[in-house]
Amino acid sequence: MKGIFFGIGVGPGDPELLTVKAIRAMEKADVLIAPKTEKKDGSVALSIAQPYLKKDIEIVYQVFPMVANFAESTDAWEENKAEILALLEEGKNVAFLTLGDPMFYSTYIYVYRLLEHEDVEIQTIPGIPAFCAIGSQLGYPIVEGNDIVSIIPATASPEKIAKILPVTDNAVLMKVYKNFPAIADMLSENNLAKKAVMVSRCGLPDEERIDDIEAQKEKKVNYLSTILTRRDA
Repeated sequence: MKGIFFGIGVGPGDPELLTVKAIRAMEKADVLIAPKTEKKDGSVALSIAQPYLKKDIEIVYQVFPMVANFAESTDAWEENKAEILALLEEGKNVAFLTLGDPMFYSTYIYVYRLLEHEDVEIQTIPGIPAFCAIGSQLGYPIVEGNDIVSIIPATASPEKIAKILPVTDNAVLMKVYKNFPAIADMLSENNLAKKAVMVSRCGLPDEERIDDIEAQKEKKVNYLSTILTRRDA
């Protein structure tokens, strides 16, 4: 009998934000896939889930290259897929951990697409996205009433972002680590900087908060950084 493949969102950083369902799925797992984007020790998702892991669980690290176009770099992904399928064929339940929510800007989405047409049972378990945790932690409503919120990956083209910022009421900007100065300028130009707050590594021991985006725009920010903002009336 084949094993079950679990895609588990572990949230942004605080282990106490894992859902009961996520913890129960990890308890059923025989093997845990800890994803990494480059070949170095450790996995943030694994460290978050650590308090809930069985002592005898098998941990498999898989490297998932960060590429602009998934279809153009499939070798590593196919190797990872083959390894997962082999484990499932052995009858082992396999859990794949991912930061935040599995279906929200996640590596898991690509893994899911690789497996969804195979003869495999897949159970995807949602997790709390960083921006939801930040909003609750800071008492910062993400959206209210009839306001419109836009969720923007800062890695999108400047032209695309420039079309969204003038017309949105509130915004969540993710992946701001590469072009933070340019994003700060665009927020200022659209009356979205004064009420902006950025949190890096939310829920982790080295969490950092920046309130004055304009004054700190030359700061080098962590990969796990998210900005919440609303228009300055």
